[in-house]
Amino acid sequence: KVKLTEFADFYCPHCHMFEQAAIPVLEKEFGDRLEVTMVGFPVIPGKLPTAFDMYEQAKMMGKSEEMKRVLFRTIHKDKLHVLNKVIREALIREVGLDPVAFEAGLASGKPARAVEAGKALGKRIDIQQTPTVVLDGNIKAESIDPDNLMTIIRSILESDGTR
Repeated sequence: KVKLTEFADFYCPHCHMFEQAAIPVLEKEFGDRLEVTMVGFPVIPGKLPTAFDMYEQAKMMGKSEEMKRVLFRTIHKDKLHVLNKVIREALIREVGLDPVAFEAGLASGKPARAVEAGKALGKRIDIQQTPTVVLDGNIKAESIDPDNLMTIIRSILESDGTR
């Protein structure tokens, strides 16, 4: 199995395009041989961390993929701000989570600490832009073209198969 870690900003249009165009292609091509994880890595200036905190809280509650899709859609297609409590509650319900438990989790500070840990990881491995992909923890791919990523992933899987 190849681990793909995607460093992404919910407000970045390139990250949104990557989520819509590249990730589904990669998941279809490699199926359960690919494990995709997103790390929230804010790069767009002037945006509050609410979307990142919401993603981390949903991850803790087992709904990270659902929340990721909803957040990207809400920000880029619906053009809505997730800071509004009414909108936030609707999004939380849409992904199938209890708003009271979700908000309590946000208030605990754990999601904010997880966002900070992701930012620290990104800085440690010198992430300069989003989206950036790290494969198997040590191959950084700033060229996020799906064909390029497929070539790298195939190479990793082939080398793992020969061991």
